[in-house]
Amino acid sequence: MQNAIELAAQVGEELKSKKLILSIAESCTGGGVAHAITEIAGSSEWFDCGFVTYSNSSKTELLDIPAALIAQHGAVSEEIAAAMAQGALANSEAHISLSTTGIAGPTGAVPGKPVGTICFGWVVGGNTHTERRVFSGDRKAVREQTVVHALDKLLRYIKEL
Repeated sequence: MQNAIELAAQVGEELKSKKLILSIAESCTGGGVAHAITEIAGSSEWFDCGFVTYSNSSKTELLDIPAALIAQHGAVSEEIAAAMAQGALANSEAHISLSTTGIAGPTGAVPGKPVGTICFGWVVGGNTHTERRVFSGDRKAVREQTVVHALDKLLRYIKEL
């Protein structure tokens, strides 16, 4: 499995070759995706911005997600992951976006959403994609797996364009 920085470099090459710009919205990863991206020299050519929206109110205020939608589905849901990715796109100069929201642990589990539950959103080519995964390990491991998966899937979607 590749590490996050290697994947970020590949994402950057694909975005540059297609003249596309990326924005991101992160919750459970707390800027981990943005960190991997900005480790790449020259990432300003293909990365516009990242939103770290850890609280529900920041999701509403910065990404324009209705509070009622969060109340209906919960912050850790594919619906909110989709809305986060769409909000990152709408509030930036980007063409493509991704989002992460989840329960990294060690606490926070609720019925049906154990620790390690992560929901992802990607908006690529005008299409919104979502996925729910459950990762194992401690908080650090869950967050690292989340960053890698978000970038790996993003790379696949960009290559399909």
